[in-house]
Amino acid sequence: MSHLILIADSDAEAGERLDLHLRREGFRTVGAADGQCALDLHGRLRPDLILLDAGLSGRDGWDVLGEVRRRGPTPVVMSAPIDHGVSRVQALRIGADDFLVRPFDALEAATRTRAILRRLAGASGAGLLKVGGLEVDPAGYQAAVVTPEGRRKLGLTLTEFRILAHLAHAPSRVFSRAELAQACRPNGASEARTLDSHVSHLRRKLTESGAEEAVVNVRGVGYRLDPAF
Repeated sequence: MSHLILIADSDAEAGERLDLHLRREGFRTVGAADGQCALDLHGRLRPDLILLDAGLSGRDGWDVLGEVRRRGPTPVVMSAPIDHGVSRVQALRIGADDFLVRPFDALEAATRTRAILRRLAGASGAGLLKVGGLEVDPAGYQAAVVTPEGRRKLGLTLTEFRILAHLAHAPSRVFSRAELAQACRPNGASEARTLDSHVSHLRRKLTESGAEEAVVNVRGVGYRLDPAF
């Protein structure tokens, strides 16, 4: 079955262009004109990706993005006008997987959508990764920490999961910030402070689940996963 894309856009004309190009690319689509409708559809239909306008009415796109991230790792491509004062860094830091400046080309949006879904499909071929008490399932986009008290599932954003999975493929190896950023978003911006923010959130969640010091900061180089944590 083809992927389902949720188009959450306040501009009806832009939404129609997106719908046309995505359907031509073989995707199924569903549309929402306001934030609450987008969240309702996300909860009911579980789309494979969301194209999200920051300027939605009611609950705006930033609010929607935050709620989607709390629910799970659904990929999100955020869009906002450059004169909105909204930066790509801010969107990626909150949890978007890509960012488009409005007005954007619908064909470009469809191309980026396919690229993100292709990366996810490629990652799904890997088997379960076990590093110390950490379990990472690339196929199911799930991770957990196994402690004497039991198994604790990690509630990670998609970007946090990608960072952890990349580290888990080569325990003890030190990955530079540029390598990790490229692994998470091959077609996006990769500023060190943005990656550090994601890693900080990841380390906090690991610590809360009993895996303190699992991700180690190697000063001046990058990060590694310590199998002896």
